[in-house]
Amino acid sequence: MAAINTDLSKIGYTYEDIQRMAQVILSNTNLRPSIGIICGTGLGGIADVVENPVTVSYDTVPGFPVSTVKGHSGKFVFGTLSGKPVLLMMGRFHYYEGYPMWKVAMPVRVMKAMGIETLLLTNAAGGLNQSYKTGDIMLLKDHIDLPGLTGECVLIGKNDERQVFGPRFLATNGTYDSDFRGKFLRVATELGHGDLMKEGIYIMIGGPTFSSTAEARVLRMFGADAVGMSTVPESVVGRHSGMRILGVSLITDMVELEDGSQFQVTHEDVLRTANERAQLMQKMFLKFVTLID
Repeated sequence: MAAINTDLSKIGYTYEDIQRMAQVILSNTNLRPSIGIICGTGLGGIADVVENPVTVSYDTVPGFPVSTVKGHSGKFVFGTLSGKPVLLMMGRFHYYEGYPMWKVAMPVRVMKAMGIETLLLTNAAGGLNQSYKTGDIMLLKDHIDLPGLTGECVLIGKNDERQVFGPRFLATNGTYDSDFRGKFLRVATELGHGDLMKEGIYIMIGGPTFSSTAEARVLRMFGADAVGMSTVPESVVGRHSGMRILGVSLITDMVELEDGSQFQVTHEDVLRTANERAQLMQKMFLKFVTLID
């Protein structure tokens, strides 16, 4: 087997690199799931309810990046949820860690090469819509790719239209599956938590700084309901790869929009709210995956 190119600062991963990494990961298990779940900050507890788990650490896959953020463990977990075979990505990559955008979303390419056709994305987000409250759960109906609009689109670079790559010019309308959103809302209602559910627009910023009050007001003026530092690159690449996508944001804090506020959100605040909602998120996903065709 040819070696994977590890000097990727300029050219990115090739189609062949993606295929090799997929095969290395798959060699650890006979399970071949079609559902992939990327677990956001503090939401890795979903792995606790995976049956017959098989773990593959990122650092055992040649050429694969590593996660550096607290709350992201850095491994794949194969197993079953409610009898459905799934692949969990425990620890995503972020632009603010110093990774270029194409590397941030590269795992979605690898997941596609492994046979993943349905992508479920979770994240922790700050609430911009003042009708929201901490602990609410927002289903993404659309997004604003702020880095992409300012020159850091995840699809910049050479395009290869083979199996795990899509067209040069991609339409992103309809990225988030409306049927999935309806089913997830039904699940939440049946579990008695319909009052927590929102549908809204997620905006991605580069980070790692949380938004200033002035910045937050601008983001709200753009029409965003929640803000975070992830998800959009993975959504765009998932769309590019022909996947069906569900995006779920846990509102872990409310972003301050009033001048003069001295409130200071911390990463520990985000983790605390995520941990408080961990069991509920597990229950929702356990029930939701049974509804995926």
